[in-house]
Amino acid sequence: MSISASDVMKLRKATGAGMMDCKKALTETNGDFDAAVQIIREKGKAIANKRADREASEGVVLGKVNGNKAGILVFNCETDFVAKNDGFVELTGKMLDTALASDAKTLDEVKTLKMNDGRTIEEHVIEQTGIIGEKLELSYFETVMAESVVAYIHPGNKLATIAGFNKANIDEQVAKDVAMQIAAMTPIAVDKSDVPADVVEKELEIAKEKYRQEGKPENMLDKIAQGALTKFFNESTLLNQSFVKDNKQTIKQYLQSTDKDLTVTEFKRYSLSD
Repeated sequence: MSISASDVMKLRKATGAGMMDCKKALTETNGDFDAAVQIIREKGKAIANKRADREASEGVVLGKVNGNKAGILVFNCETDFVAKNDGFVELTGKMLDTALASDAKTLDEVKTLKMNDGRTIEEHVIEQTGIIGEKLELSYFETVMAESVVAYIHPGNKLATIAGFNKANIDEQVAKDVAMQIAAMTPIAVDKSDVPADVVEKELEIAKEKYRQEGKPENMLDKIAQGALTKFFNESTLLNQSFVKDNKQTIKQYLQSTDKDLTVTEFKRYSLSD
């Protein structure tokens, strides 16, 4: 039977598949639209299975805000060419919007969420695998909830940060400055007390061994190591880091200069290059 251009366009709009793939699917099903959609989806599953052992190290990292919740979603692919495709970035944004509008807390929960067309996010990923021909996977999803939240996406969509604050309606520039600080300086915790005990112990041992090798007296190592630990806290915890836009003050001092009680409650950071 003859397949009209309008039928091909309708299938293309519904699936995102290429014109030739759509025409081929409709031809194979004698114009049965639903059957043609299924063929395209099955192609996605087949390619996903075939490329399961491939490395999807490129991708898109997006951060967004929905009310008092901010989230980061990472959608991986094999090549930078696909990662820079507008349609790929747009789909990642729609998936993140769906996730933030839900109560999903884990990546597995996100995959089961239904998008506007009634299909799950995981089904969309599989379908796009067939269309694009690369291994695609969702690899990361985290959220922050607070009185105020902010999201920052570094140009290029390879790095995103989100942060929460203990007060509502804070200055947008202040929030952005903190989000960019997190992106630039890679803190491991909000404050000293938030650093895991095993990390603290490891840093102390590293410092003691360093100064032991330098010939420092054994009975002085604990004291010297504590000094090194203080430096580690100042470099690695957000509130104690020097503000990148004004290194004469810490992030804590910067926040208190705008509101003496303002602080960061939580943050998340994801970079494809880490």
